[in-house]
Amino acid sequence: MIKLLIYLALAAGLVWCGSTVKLGKRTFFGHVQAIWKTEEMQELKEGVRETAGPTADKVKRGVEAGLAAATKEGSGSGSAGSAGSGSATVPASP
Repeated sequence: MIKLLIYLALAAGLVWCGSTVKLGKRTFFGHVQAIWKTEEMQELKEGVRETAGPTADKVKRGVEAGLAAATKEGSGSGSAGSAGSGSATVPASP
């Protein structure tokens, strides 16, 4: 729990520094935004979209099919949380 709080504080500190501390004319996030909007970056994003587009479509269809199959299997079991858990066969103790 303490580790989580430390990591959360570090992340908050980095976000604060990245958005308020000037590095020249801009903050860190301002520099990232300026780079992201350049013509070269737009070409890079388009190239990645063209190259990875068919694979991303296959993955998306696979995930959708898996969700549909999981939903179809889970809908006929009465309660969503107890499918296959064996909890229905254990007698309740007084």
